[in-house]
Order: sequence, then C-alpha cells, then structure tokens
Amino acid sequence: MIADLVLKNRSYRRFYEDSAISRETLLELVGLARLSASAANLQPLKYALSRDPGRNAEIFATLAWAGYLKDWPGPPEGERPSGYIVILGDTAIARTFGCDHGIAAQSILLGAVEKGLGGCMIASIRRDDLRRILGIPEKFEILLVIALGKPKERVVVDPLGAGGDIKYWRDGEGAHHVPKRSLEEIVLD
Repeated sequence: MIADLVLKNRSYRRFYEDSAISRETLLELVGLARLSASAANLQPLKYALSRDPGRNAEIFATLAWAGYLKDWPGPPEGERPSGYIVILGDTAIARTFGCDHGIAAQSILLGAVEKGLGGCMIASIRRDDLRRILGIPEKFEILLVIALGKPKERVVVDPLGAGGDIKYWRDGEGAHHVPKRSLEEIVLD
C-alpha cells in the first residue's frame, strides 16, 4: 500500500555500510525516476551512480548531513551509505528543472523502501568538488544527491509539539524523531 511506503520513506542517515547495493538495483531505481512525471515531458535529468566504496567515500566528503543536529558531522565509517545516485540537470535540454528532480528523487526513495533500503535526499553539496571527483561535464547542473543503503536507524514521526518546533532530533537511544504538522493544520477548508 502506498501509505505504508510513504510512512517508511524517512530521511535515513545511518546505514549498514557493508550491505552492498547492486548496480542492477541502482538502475531499477533510476528506471522508476525515468518513468516519473517531467515538466513538458522534456526529461532533462541524468544520473551518476556509485556503489564503489572508494568512490562513495569521496562523494561522502562533499556532503553536509542533518543541519539541525549541530554536533553531528554525519555518519561514522561503517554507517555510511553503500550507494549514491546523483541527479543532474542537462542544460542542453532545459535551463531550469522545476520540481522534476524532487519527483524523481521521491520515486527513487519509494522504490528503495520497497526493496528494504532507505535513503536521504541531500542538497547541501560542495558541487565543484563533486563535479571534479565524478568528472561531471559543465553542461550538467548538480541538483541532488541521494544517499542509499540498508537503514541502521529507527526514524519516528512525532506530532508537532505545542511550541511548533519543526526541528528533528535524536533521543538517548539514537532514534531519530521528526515532528510533523497535523492534517488539520495543513488543510484549508
């Protein structure tokens, strides 16, 4: 059921790094993005894939993790993603990409959850460094990085507290808590 997939599709930031992801799995996930909606059906997105531990380490170094967790620099070795999908915009096809990459990323992540994986969309990227590491030509705009792996953490959806604080946090047992606004608060009748 789609509601179950959406609920399980959290921003996971800690993984069983030694649980490899096959190239076929990455291609299947990109295949879901390929079939997703695209503004004017231009289909300007391209994808760079990584599942190699050495290359993954280089990609990891270009990313910022969990901005609200100020004292957490990201997952330690052994808990890092075992794969990445970098979403690129081909400027030879379009000059702007609207929400295409968000739609593609959601399709990829829902597919990952269905396969027992999890992931995190990351937009805080040192793009020049990532471009150099992956040899990405200038005609491609780096839009998002999706970190993927077998989740090693529990993510809990909580109701938004009385103070209205939307910042996610970790409890003493390492569970990641994500406050969400109520349906009544977001629907205007």
